[in-house]
Amino acid sequence: MLKFILVVAACYSLLVVVVYFMQGRMLYLAEVPGRALVMTPNDVGIDYQDVSIETADGVTLHGWFITGRSPRVLLFFHGNAGNISHRLDSIAQFRDLGLSVFIIDYRGYGQSEGRTTEKGMYRDADAAWSYLIESRGVAARDIVIFGRSLGASVASRLAMQNQPLALILESSFTSVPDIAQDLYPWLPVRWLSRLSHATRDYVRDVHCPVLVVHSRDDEIIPFHHSETIFASANEPRTLLAIRGTHNDAFLRDERNYIEGFRAFLSGLSAPAPSR
Repeated sequence: MLKFILVVAACYSLLVVVVYFMQGRMLYLAEVPGRALVMTPNDVGIDYQDVSIETADGVTLHGWFITGRSPRVLLFFHGNAGNISHRLDSIAQFRDLGLSVFIIDYRGYGQSEGRTTEKGMYRDADAAWSYLIESRGVAARDIVIFGRSLGASVASRLAMQNQPLALILESSFTSVPDIAQDLYPWLPVRWLSRLSHATRDYVRDVHCPVLVVHSRDDEIIPFHHSETIFASANEPRTLLAIRGTHNDAFLRDERNYIEGFRAFLSGLSAPAPSR
């Protein structure tokens, strides 16, 4: 029995060490399903511009800019897997709402250079914001920052540091230690975690209208995470509950999703005149 206990303890200790050192690879899934761009907006009948931007630490990022009907631009930060070519359904939805869309791949994703890190992702967001403001001449009051899943932490931190028109957080977790505790309750994840992505903490210091979107059926990130994020946000704030899985709710419950977005956007301050 003692030998068995020692073997189990050794295996558990080894697992703890592996999780500690491999957590970045467990979270940042640029190779799932892959880094290759499988389509472009042209393939679904949408004109776009290829964009390359450089971060403050010299990493070149790839993105797309899609022109909409209004001067408002949705700055899109996607989740932890795949690349911008896997977000064409969302790009089409936002464009149909009249928004221009600027979407980038984080460092280490898609055609972007570098290795993915949490700090690096925040630098990527800063570079995307600067590109819109400085290179395209977009006013901060015309930028809606959008983050889905992991991207919500990137979006909320950027909104905390700037003054956009609005912030939209979809299918977000409160922080890496919190979601890891939900997923791996048998591991000391709060002690092990070297990553934060603390959306809940960032949103407390955001001072613009906030829309929090989450599916009650989300099988990966429980709905209570967005309830906590919503409770942490300042007014004016809106919670939009939809149905469907983590990866398809925006399509499965598209009518409710789009109506919620349209209502939120129409309630914002009028956009600046077209330049």
